[in-house]
Amino acid sequence: MNRTLCHALLLAFAVSVSSAPAFAQKKADAKADSATFATVNGKAIPKSRADALIAGQAAQGQPDSPELRKAVTEELVRREILTQESVKKGFDKKPEVQGQMDLARQGVLIGAYLNDYVKTHPITDEQIKKEYTEITTKLGNKEYKARHVLVETEDQAKAIIAKLKKGEKIDDLAKESKDPGSKDRGGDLGWANPASFVPPFSAAMTKLEKGKFTETPVKTDFGWHVILLEDTRELKLPPMDEAKGQIAQQLQQRMVQKHIDELRAKSKVE
Repeated sequence: MNRTLCHALLLAFAVSVSSAPAFAQKKADAKADSATFATVNGKAIPKSRADALIAGQAAQGQPDSPELRKAVTEELVRREILTQESVKKGFDKKPEVQGQMDLARQGVLIGAYLNDYVKTHPITDEQIKKEYTEITTKLGNKEYKARHVLVETEDQAKAIIAKLKKGEKIDDLAKESKDPGSKDRGGDLGWANPASFVPPFSAAMTKLEKGKFTETPVKTDFGWHVILLEDTRELKLPPMDEAKGQIAQQLQQRMVQKHIDELRAKSKVE
C-alpha cells in the first residue's frame, strides 16, 4: 500500500469517529456507556453501540430524530441476530475472520488516536497565512496555454521543428507524439500554471512569445519536447479567506503524515 493511500485510509478512520461519544467521554461516563440499549435472545446490546451509529449519521448531516433512532434500533438488532448466527456456525473461530476483526479493531483505535492528535494539534491562522503566501509565490501570476509534441529522440524533435518552420501545423504533427493525454487533441495541454510542469518544460515555455515555438528541443525525463505557446492570461487565485479551509486540511494531512513517519522511524521492527 503506498503512502498516499495509507494516509487517506487513516484520515478516513479519523473522520468516521470524529464525533463518536464513545471516544470523547471520560471515565465518569463509562457506566452510562455500558447501559443496555436492547436485548436480543438474552444478549444485551450496549447503548454505546447505538451512540456510535447515531453519531456517525450526525457526522453525515442526518439530524437526530425518532425515525433515526428507530432505524438505528432495527439495524443494531439485525446485526446482533446475524452475529449470533455467525458465532453459532463458528465463523468467529476462523483465522481469516479473526484477522478481519483484528483489522477492524485496529482501524477504530487508529481513528481514535489520530482524531485526538488532530484536536490537540490545531492548525493556526499563522500557518495558513504562511502556506498561502508560499503557494501564491510559487504559482506566480500567469497561466499558459501551450501545445507540445513529445518524441523519443532529439533528432525526431529537430525534425518536428523543421516541419513547423516550413509551415506545418503542430495540431497535425502532434499525431506523432508519444503523450497519450494530448496527442489526440493536437498536442493541446489546456490552461495550466508553470508549476504544473517539470522545470525544464516550464522554463522553455515561459520564455516563448505567443504564437512561437521552441526552436531547440527541450529534454525532460519523459523525452524530447517541441512546445508552442498559444496564449497567456492572468492567474486568478481565490483570496485567502476562501482557500483557508482547504489549506488547513492540507496542512493537517501533512502534519498527520509527519507524525506517522516519526512514529515509524522510532519503532523497532524485526
